[in-house]
Amino acid sequence: VQLQASGGGLVQAGGSLRLSCAASGGTFSTYGMGWFRQAPGKEREFVAAISWSGFSTYYADAVKGRFAISRDNADHTLALQMNSLKPEDTAVYYCAARYRGGWSNRPYDYDFWGQGTLVTVSS
Repeated sequence: VQLQASGGGLVQAGGSLRLSCAASGGTFSTYGMGWFRQAPGKEREFVAAISWSGFSTYYADAVKGRFAISRDNADHTLALQMNSLKPEDTAVYYCAARYRGGWSNRPYDYDFWGQGTLVTVSS
């Protein structure tokens, strides 16, 4: 499975961005999917996850109520709508896929990773 993340950029605090992740190969509709991020000098951290069906979602406390994860199994795409962005959201954002269809907030549960897209939020 190959994952290609896009949609990052520079935005002012309070603004919005929508990240996308295009999947190719494999059976996208059976994979659990997630978004993680890594800020400079920090470890990769969980952002949001979604089950294979899209019925179950899970968010890190830091983004709950501001971010929304979604998927389109027909188009093999994953999205992360980010609203009310804060400077502390600045990071490289990665999409990830796991063979098991449920969601997980642990990076080592994921089998495939995209290359990352940079989000910079200015104050």
